[in-house]
Amino acid sequence: MSADLRARVGDVSLRSLVMTAAGTAGHGDELAGYGDLSQLGAVVTKSLAAFAWEGNPAPRVAASGEHMLNAVGLSGPGVEAWRRDHLPALEARGATVVGSIWGRTVEEFAQAAQAMRGANIVALEVNASCPNLEGRSAIFAHSVEATREVVEASRCGELPLWVKLSPNTPDLVAIAGAALEAGAAALVLVNTVLGLSIDIEARRPSLGNGGGGVSGPGILPVALRAVYECHAAFPSAPIVGVGGIQSGEDAIAMVMAGANAIEVGTATFANPRAPWLVQQGVAKWLRRHRVGSIDELIGVVHD
Repeated sequence: MSADLRARVGDVSLRSLVMTAAGTAGHGDELAGYGDLSQLGAVVTKSLAAFAWEGNPAPRVAASGEHMLNAVGLSGPGVEAWRRDHLPALEARGATVVGSIWGRTVEEFAQAAQAMRGANIVALEVNASCPNLEGRSAIFAHSVEATREVVEASRCGELPLWVKLSPNTPDLVAIAGAALEAGAAALVLVNTVLGLSIDIEARRPSLGNGGGGVSGPGILPVALRAVYECHAAFPSAPIVGVGGIQSGEDAIAMVMAGANAIEVGTATFANPRAPWLVQQGVAKWLRRHRVGSIDELIGVVHD
């Protein structure tokens, strides 16, 4: 029995449910030496602003057991330079591309979305988990109103908006609802969990910026619950599940919770072939359980 790995996220058709996660596959075709990018659902780029940004001071990444903390600070060349220097390589590989954008203000989100107009990408992932300089550096995705404003501002890109939300709020479902009402075509659940690592020899935080975002297998239950709760609240809303996925079984669990597609992130740092290995694992699970397609499994735990 063959396994049909095709997926749909709203109006976007993907050849596979497995994508890379923003920030874990570089800006271009960095992973091409490890697998065929055209066989993945999409390559999600590292988040880009309308301008070049250096990011946070080093050290930016620290290990914590099997987990990773990062405070990279969204460094990147800016949308215009990315379109000129990195997107062509992805196009040459036949990759489907989702562009990720960020900003420090609502207007900066609009500028980044505008700069993406006309690019050969299928969707914009709006990274709402950024500090809002207009709101005393509170995170956009921790506020119903700020999330709504960011989504509305990003509509000028004239692309389907996949809004990436934070798990670090008790109001996630309400914030997800605001994103959908403002025009989000899909929810991306979730970004990293807030955390801290201490260098006990230096007697200071391990990261140059202090705290950071925790990713890795331990946040899979957090992401699963976020997907589960948002699917229960908005059963017709497309969802991309991300956070802690390391295997085909993890991806299947995310689909059963309500995800239409998934992204593989931190696992790629340990093994750059992780997205393809997860894809192979999903196919094996489907064949073993005689399931024809992913569509048969979306949200089944709610039945």
